[in-house]
Amino acid sequence: MLQTKPLVHCITNYVTVNDCANVLLACGASPVMADDEREVEDIVSISNALYINIGTLNARTVNAMLRAGKKANALNIPVILDPVGAGASRLRTEAALQLLENIRFDIIKGNISEIKNIAGSANATKGVDASDEDKASPKNAALLAKELALKTKSVILISGPLDIISDGEKTLSIANGHEYMGRVCGSGCMLGALCAAFRAEFPSLDAAVCATAAFGVAGERAFKNQGLMSYRNNLIDAVGFLTPETVQREKKIETLTV
Repeated sequence: MLQTKPLVHCITNYVTVNDCANVLLACGASPVMADDEREVEDIVSISNALYINIGTLNARTVNAMLRAGKKANALNIPVILDPVGAGASRLRTEAALQLLENIRFDIIKGNISEIKNIAGSANATKGVDASDEDKASPKNAALLAKELALKTKSVILISGPLDIISDGEKTLSIANGHEYMGRVCGSGCMLGALCAAFRAEFPSLDAAVCATAAFGVAGERAFKNQGLMSYRNNLIDAVGFLTPETVQREKKIETLTV
């Protein structure tokens, strides 16, 4: 799908690292998974985008994320943050805030509870999942995305049954996807990786919108009345089979008034 085969440097969690690598290959990107602080600056220097995911956080990787992110900023290489589980523990919340204080992010992608926590307006999350209370109001999610985008000067992507994306001036909803996407471990991480790959070719808002719509269309096409593990494989396959024409025809995007 992507034309330039961008190299995407991922400092991500070990639960879903293989899925992230494979979905990047499926969309036409090239993944590199490097999280040792002794090499991250070298790796990010030859990359086209950096994806930071705090899903399996520890002190060693926080240092690597900071070094890679600062180097990427210095070289004007786009950086995407996925603050997985922010609010579930003090370590996660403080690490996410530390990253935000020290790194300029092009796109921040998370579920509604994670985004509320880094915005300073939520209670504890349900592990790494959004709480049922937080899922309740798309209108509130759109307002939160707009306000946080203006505050951080980043594009905010709130993923969920209805995805919300805002750059502070324009706010959109994307209704593509399938309920199995929320039941497969790694789907959110894969979306974050795709955002990084698309950001290597497109401006931040376009990248977030295109990646989210494409992944949602793939999620719809992947369902064949099968089990979850078969669905996960079909989801990655579906990304690989997508064409821009298919996404353009099947996307469900609306501009919101916030």
